[in-house]
Amino acid sequence: MLNIEWIILYIALGSFVGFMSGLLGVGGGGLLVPLFASIFIYQGFSADSVVHLALGTSLACMIISSASSLRAHAYRGAVMWDVVKGMTPGIILGAFIATQIASHVNSSYIAIFFALFMALVALQTFIKWQPKPSHKPRTLLGLIMSGLGIGAISALAAVGGGFLTVVYLGYKNVDIKRSIGTSAAIGFPIAITGTIGYMINGWAATMDEPYTFGFIYIPAFLAISISSAISAPYGARRSHNMPEANLKKIFAIICMVLSIKMLVSFW
Repeated sequence: MLNIEWIILYIALGSFVGFMSGLLGVGGGGLLVPLFASIFIYQGFSADSVVHLALGTSLACMIISSASSLRAHAYRGAVMWDVVKGMTPGIILGAFIATQIASHVNSSYIAIFFALFMALVALQTFIKWQPKPSHKPRTLLGLIMSGLGIGAISALAAVGGGFLTVVYLGYKNVDIKRSIGTSAAIGFPIAITGTIGYMINGWAATMDEPYTFGFIYIPAFLAISISSAISAPYGARRSHNMPEANLKKIFAIICMVLSIKMLVSFW
């Protein structure tokens, strides 16, 4: 059931996620998925579809934030467009295949995958792990295959691919600023393809659910997209006055707590 209290909650959630996205340069999917899953259960959605709705709606919300981030990094010349063009075909294919698979997988298994993946992201944040750089040149086939994997995992965990893309480009001897900028550009096709995939594959499953378009919950998408777009610039301004390393650790802890909560709820 939808009422004004839920709309206010989604606006507040969008403001928080947008602020954190601007502050830390992340897409916010790691925060949105477990929160969406809990909220959708309270709203009365079927337990069999809440994780799929959470994933699809999170990716839809990331379209606007990804576009904004892409524009900002492109303006600063930090996007490696040859890498984006090489990885995009694999990303689109991987994300679309993953959404088709996800629509036929039990919510509990997807919740487990999400929790484990976010645990990996949190661990990498704490230990600052990076693979040893490779001296082999980038190839078109290598970019397509890496895009395939990044697109698939990102669609299953509703993340923009930033973590995986930055790690991959670091492995290919790309400096961190260009890695982050290129990652922001790659997050845009992931968000669009994942959203379309969850719309199509969730159409039959949510026909009787109000305010849904496939596995996209429209009120949450609209409220969070608008409020996060407003709050993100404030987070970006604050990021220059706060220690990034400590903030990322706090963000990782929050993601871990929320992910564990979702995992326990579906165990």
